[in-house]
Amino acid sequence: MARYEVNDAAVAKARDLIDAHQYVLESDWGLVAPNAEDGNRFLARHTWDEYAAWHLGLTVGASDDTKARHAFVYGDLRRVHRSGLIACVYRAAEWRHKKVEIAAHELLQRLDRTAGIE
Repeated sequence: MARYEVNDAAVAKARDLIDAHQYVLESDWGLVAPNAEDGNRFLARHTWDEYAAWHLGLTVGASDDTKARHAFVYGDLRRVHRSGLIACVYRAAEWRHKKVEIAAHELLQRLDRTAGIE
């Protein structure tokens, strides 16, 4: 099973987006999650560091400038999606990636506080 470390740059970007109210509260993550083609279009205009900032997990041992290095996408490459954070929490918990799970959970709580969800 792959091992992941928390991508601190992605956590910081997600916090900044949440604080700037750049989020979507209701979406079907299965429909809005970026696919491989979306990632390719993004990478055609942005750097690998910018791409990485949309992924809460980094695959241990994978080369930096590859899609295999990046896991647990939390937004649509423009805004944070609450459903994306929930998916990150769920997937990380399911596969016992505790540090990624906690990072995603903390971001979800921050988003809910910012949005006034009680």
